Amino acid sequence: MSSVLRIPAATPQHSLEYLQAKLAYYTDAWDLAEDLGQQLTDIVVIDARAPDAYRAGHICSAINFPHRGMNAESTARLDRSKVYVTYCDGIGCNGSTKAALKLASLGFQVKELTGGLDFWKRDGHPLTWGEAAGEWPVSGPAASCGC
Repeated sequence: MSSVLRIPAATPQHSLEYLQAKLAYYTDAWDLAEDLGQQLTDIVVIDARAPDAYRAGHICSAINFPHRGMNAESTARLDRSKVYVTYCDGIGCNGSTKAALKLASLGFQVKELTGGLDFWKRDGHPLTWGEAAGEWPVSGPAASCGC
């Protein structure tokens, strides 16, 4: 018997509902880079790691907001009309999940960056260093991931 088909595939309708829901919770590095490159203002990227990790390299334009410090008071300055994309080191770190959970529990719209900073760097997207968020570099046409 087929290992793949041992458990039957979902119906097309169930697959559609599941996959749409999955994309509501996550974004990937290529999609985020494309939006940052277009300088869209309705997305805010949050680096949920500790300040030392942020200073050592982060996504251009990301703000450092460690998940451990998120609460009603510290998030009061955030614009609730924006979508917040959280990230941490990568798939071995759950800081982005903790940040997204805290933000969602406080009424913010959130998505997690799949693969975090690891996948961002693997795909060759720009980084910046230090305390400042940095600006998205203005250069030639964006690369394509081929997917």
